[in-house]
Amino acid sequence: MDNNMIPTPLKSDEFRFDSFKNGKVLYNKKKDRLPAMGWNSWNAFGSGNTEELTKAMADKMVELGLDKLGYSYCVLDDGCYKPEREDGKLVNEPKKFPSGFRALADYIHAKGLKFGMYNDIGTNLCAGAAVGTYLHEAVDAKSYIDWGVDFIKVDNCYYMFDNATFSNPENARFVYAPNIKEIKLVSKSSSDVILKSAAKDGEFIGKGAKLSSEDDTAYATNIGTFDGTNTGTTPVGDMSGELCFSIDGDAIGAGEYELYVEYATGREPGAGEWLQVAVDNEDGSKLIYDDFLEATEGKEAFGWSKPISINVKSGKNVIRLMNHRRQENTLNSYAELLKGFNEAAPDNDIVLSICEWGKTQPQNWGYKVGDSWRILNDITFRVGWDGNPGIGRWFDPGTPSVTSQYNKAVVMDEFAGLDKGWNDPDMLMIGMDGLTDVQCKTHMTMWCMMNSPLMLGLDLRRVKKGDWIYEIIANDKLIALNQDTLGIQAKRLSTNVESCDPSKEYITNNDRVDILVKPLSDGGAAISFINVSERKQTGDFSISASDIPFASFKKGEKYKVTDLWTGEESVVTDGVFRCGSLAACDNLTIKVLAC
Repeated sequence: MDNNMIPTPLKSDEFRFDSFKNGKVLYNKKKDRLPAMGWNSWNAFGSGNTEELTKAMADKMVELGLDKLGYSYCVLDDGCYKPEREDGKLVNEPKKFPSGFRALADYIHAKGLKFGMYNDIGTNLCAGAAVGTYLHEAVDAKSYIDWGVDFIKVDNCYYMFDNATFSNPENARFVYAPNIKEIKLVSKSSSDVILKSAAKDGEFIGKGAKLSSEDDTAYATNIGTFDGTNTGTTPVGDMSGELCFSIDGDAIGAGEYELYVEYATGREPGAGEWLQVAVDNEDGSKLIYDDFLEATEGKEAFGWSKPISINVKSGKNVIRLMNHRRQENTLNSYAELLKGFNEAAPDNDIVLSICEWGKTQPQNWGYKVGDSWRILNDITFRVGWDGNPGIGRWFDPGTPSVTSQYNKAVVMDEFAGLDKGWNDPDMLMIGMDGLTDVQCKTHMTMWCMMNSPLMLGLDLRRVKKGDWIYEIIANDKLIALNQDTLGIQAKRLSTNVESCDPSKEYITNNDRVDILVKPLSDGGAAISFINVSERKQTGDFSISASDIPFASFKKGEKYKVTDLWTGEESVVTDGVFRCGSLAACDNLTIKVLAC
């Protein structure tokens, strides 16, 4: 990467961190879409996918009747383009896709299905082809419109302004602020000098930022947005940290000041070169600096910045030293592609699937541009790029497993909705090697209850109508939960391990049973008892109708109860819904409706 390259300036305050909670979308992003359903080529074929295979999968979707159940999108993932652009444009790989993408789209559309493709906001795709959308957003958007694309999955490899996958690790210089020891304010009118040290006077806001030590020589470090690509860190709450100093304008005198920052730069996680400075006071929040600071000789080689002019008002002023560019830059890049689609075809209905693996905490900003956003790295890691299928796992300490994805997504309901979009714990691994039929059944339950996109990832030629794989992916009662028009992700209301708040706490101890409740548009609710563990669980697992908090849930004296896997019906008269025992990795999922 060119070391002189800098991020695109933000077009307005709507791209800033401070605007993430305002509920406003960018470039007329559409709302009220239910989670996407379909098939994606990656887990089955990797970059070895072909036109012939894609047509075969489209044929199978129709043959199996999956299209009638809502599986609409047939999506080409990585490996479909020539490795370089031609005349600045994307071109189909001629051996694997000899007829071109328009012809393939026509074939898929003729089946009554929708056509999806893939790209990346960086310079290259994850498999290496140098055809990422960066600086080509408008021309690529036009190509996708011309090809009849209905869905686009956009990855985050080789991204220039973050130490993303396959990117230069030194790109962390964009992501974190320098280490900061103290600040100095010099009055322009009186030359009075005010010193404030990070250790004695600073306050940390949010998460991540901290002091380097506990003594008075400590400096602030790790100012930025932490990496959410892997497991173990809660998605709930502030995902970034700032160093703040409170300034009493009445005490020091309101007026113009020069701000100097004593800092040291690095190019690694925790210590970068890019600093943002904002001042909050009675006039609101004003960003007054957003750029590199001059590099120092090392992350503990402190020196003073050039002056930054600020205006101190009467009353309380807060000087915020921060770096939210990890999120802002990524939002900006995805927004450019959305802008391109809207300029090329204002009435387009393309679904934008954000695939940056939760790295920049897209649950905070993804709703502004995307219809869904990945929450972690891939659910299945491939051995290579040669077309060998991925292997499914129930448990893994990293991201490639059902439970790793579920444990994070299940507490992210506050970020999802028809007015926002959907948390995406990656593609379904149902029917792939490595998972039992029971695990696949619970996998389907989890994704349907959490309103996750339902993108099949197996070779559909493995499925026969009526076999165990078909009976899982074609369970119309479960799909109805995922596609319920109320569009509310299930909330975990109970778990049998110690927890202060099961609905918010990120729990990684899998030796447990969770109880999830999802309100439905007919006034009923789906209740799922999920055994996350790999051993049988026995106990009095129950939840009362009175404990279900959703206003849309209609309560009564008795309830019709339907088991959504067996179809068995019963009546509950005491308002308590129970599950006595669950086999390893199994679930009981019921619909309850007052009668």
